[in-house]
Amino acid sequence: MLRDDLRTLWTEPRPPDVPARVRRDWALLAAGLAGVALEATLRENVVWRPVAVVFAVWLWLLPLWRRTRPLAMVTLAFGSVVLLTVASLVAAAREPVGLYTGAVVLVLVYALPRWGSGREIVLGGALILATGTLCVVADETPVVEKAVGLVFLLLPGVVGAAVRFWVTARERQLEQVRSREREQLARELHDTVAHHVSAMVIIAQAGGVLAGTDPAAAVKALEGVEEEGARTLEEMRAMVAALRDRGVGAELAPPAGVADLERLVRTPGGRLRVDLGLDGELDALPPAVDAAVYRIVQESVTNALRHAVDATELVVRVAAERHTVRVSVRDNGRRTGRGRDGYGLTGLRERATLLGGTLRAGPGTDRGWHVEAELPGARSESRVHSRPRR
Repeated sequence: MLRDDLRTLWTEPRPPDVPARVRRDWALLAAGLAGVALEATLRENVVWRPVAVVFAVWLWLLPLWRRTRPLAMVTLAFGSVVLLTVASLVAAAREPVGLYTGAVVLVLVYALPRWGSGREIVLGGALILATGTLCVVADETPVVEKAVGLVFLLLPGVVGAAVRFWVTARERQLEQVRSREREQLARELHDTVAHHVSAMVIIAQAGGVLAGTDPAAAVKALEGVEEEGARTLEEMRAMVAALRDRGVGAELAPPAGVADLERLVRTPGGRLRVDLGLDGELDALPPAVDAAVYRIVQESVTNALRHAVDATELVVRVAAERHTVRVSVRDNGRRTGRGRDGYGLTGLRERATLLGGTLRAGPGTDRGWHVEAELPGARSESRVHSRPRR
């Protein structure tokens, strides 16, 4: 398991869309150079002052490339620290060479796990640890202070890794939300387009049959096709408006619900009579349940129009009880032994499950196809809404 974790770390890519340089980088550089100038001027016990100043300026320039070249910047910075440490040991300097403002290397330690790839993190981390160990060994401070200094050096790297993990987890969560929204949009499009297109096909077929014997009926059928097409465009525009601006779109064009069932079941063409029955307090359902009831009935009516063999009647019942809403859709068509459980019903099952309900669909005991759904109908003051009648 450890080997797998190390292999995963080694192959980890860099984060996408890494910014090269932002405005605060220049502000950081200006503040750092000002700090170097002040320390070099005011501090008296600076060893090898010209070398220390040049070294500090060098370290403050490197963070400009810390996001795009994290390993290279760490290598240049800590390689310079190693060279300066070795030079001070050879020359037997009385004090460590360098300025306090050289602590800017901590920014590079943070940037390595935050912006680097897995390979860069491993290699750069080994270099940082080796350099920190060398400096601790060369320093004559007590052991406790050496340990604290080493922890202080590595702490920004831990923070950088934590920030990267949090950002990655948040991006994955957002992507999951986008994926669920795309699935929901696909279901809405399927339910809307399938229903209206099926109705238009039936009207057109009826008009074609009657065109030779009853021209007036054929003209009426064409008007029905036009009406169904207008309804389809209306609902699609409502979806687009909600996607562009969810707040404004939702107010201008609320999702279809129980209040729209009467218009929905006005099936044109005369082939299938729909008996709609509404019972109970259905005017104040939670928005998600209200929309789900409409979609269940819409998909069931669409399937009956397309697939119910020799069906003459479709019975739709929606009943609100104390804690649940029950939906029943049954046709009296002839059983063919072939199911209709396609993409639409699968989506409706998932929708019902997400709401904490159930949906069952299958052939009836004697005739036809039955769809039974049970959804939670509990209402709270914060979720109660009154749908406008269309």
